[in-house]
Amino acid sequence: EVQLVESGGGLVQAGRSLRLSCAASGFTFDDYAYGWFRQAPGKEREGISYISSRDGSTYYTDSVKGRFTISADDAKNTIYLQMNDLKPEDTATYYCAAGDYRSAQVMATMYQKYGIDYWGKGTLVTVSS
Repeated sequence: EVQLVESGGGLVQAGRSLRLSCAASGFTFDDYAYGWFRQAPGKEREGISYISSRDGSTYYTDSVKGRFTISADDAKNTIYLQMNDLKPEDTATYYCAAGDYRSAQVMATMYQKYGIDYWGKGTLVTVSS
């Protein structure tokens, strides 16, 4: 059974940090690129950070660049999102996703056209002011 299971969400004060994890199973981890997406109440889901297991590349949207860091542990089949200097506008449900893309930037620019292979169920992050 294919699974992406997120963890690490919670309630945190503005300016603090959280680390999200995404454990993958049921498919070949190294064959995919991964992304972290988020959806705030009343807003569309947006991709914010991507990493490729194939070439190690990463890609960030401007809204999180410099504050968030995506990484992968191939031995544990796990993707991480280190979130620093959190802001109230970062409040959202965060989703992990896997796609058959050769690089992080390709996934970031092409997923809306070609889709995502696997989605996690999400973990809620709430940032209080």
